[in-house]
Parts: sequence; C-alpha cells; structure tokens
Amino acid sequence: MDFCQYEDAVVRYHNTLDIKGMPIHAWPFHFDFINSLKSVFDDVNKLFQLSVAYKWSQKEWDFESKLTEEVVIVTDAKLKIVFASKNIIQMNGYSREEVLGQSPKMFHGQETDLQVSNEIRLAIQNKQAFEKKVLNYKKNGETYQCLIKGYPVFNHKGDVSHFIAFEKVA
Repeated sequence: MDFCQYEDAVVRYHNTLDIKGMPIHAWPFHFDFINSLKSVFDDVNKLFQLSVAYKWSQKEWDFESKLTEEVVIVTDAKLKIVFASKNIIQMNGYSREEVLGQSPKMFHGQETDLQVSNEIRLAIQNKQAFEKKVLNYKKNGETYQCLIKGYPVFNHKGDVSHFIAFEKVA
C-alpha cells in the first residue's frame, strides 16, 4: 500500500465519523483546562520538592486531588507562608507572590471569630491536626467562610518542620 492509498483510507474513515471538527468556541475552554492541569502539576512538583528538601516523614499526601478541589498553604514552623497553590487567587484574590513570607493571619479581619483563631493557635502549639471554619477576608475586603484542615508536618527526626493546610470556601 502506498502513501496515497493510506491517505485516502484515513479520509474515508474520518468522513464516517459524526464529529467532523472541534467547534471554535471550545478552544478557550480547552486552553483553561490545559492551564489548570499545568498549574496542578507545577504545584505538586513544588510540594514534592519541599517534602524532599525538609525530609517530611509523611508520604501519604494526595496533593494532586487536593489541588484540584482545595487551596494548599504550607507554613514553616514559625508560621510564615512558604508555599501557596496557584489556585489561591480564585479563593481570595491574593496571588501566591503576595502571601509568601506572610502569616496566615493576613486573611483575618475585624469580624474573624477570636475563639476559632485561638483554637487553631492552640492546636498548632500542641502540634495537633485541626479542622475549623473561619471567617476570612478576600483581598478586596469581602468576607468568606473558609474550611481549613490543618496538619503538622514532621521531619524524619520527629520534629515539626512545617504546617500544611487544605482550604476551601465553605
């Protein structure tokens, strides 16, 4: 079979298909989808690099599925943000660059419940996991209920090296 016969066979096959082409309005959707996949891949890679660099003992984090549904924030032991997933901007309007080096308290404001904040602070001091709903503030000043699942992250020596939080709008 020569190349022309092969080409004719391909054309005949494609002519039997119901879908002849991709509608032009699908391209922006496809582009957004590809960019979100790339963003998740980049974030998973950065989290993996953090875990290797600081010798985290936990290996069971399912970052890929978490990053598609939640914002991931990692702080060091002094509670300064060292990692924020790219999707943080959709939740509260802050870019990752704006939050790096800051305390998560930057999301709190006048109406944030002090008791909930104190419960989170106590859990962190006691190196315990917690799950709390807290009133946070977006960059533009609007409030939103944020469900936070926070965990201490231990290194191979058993010391807390970081805290990781999985957050989503509640």
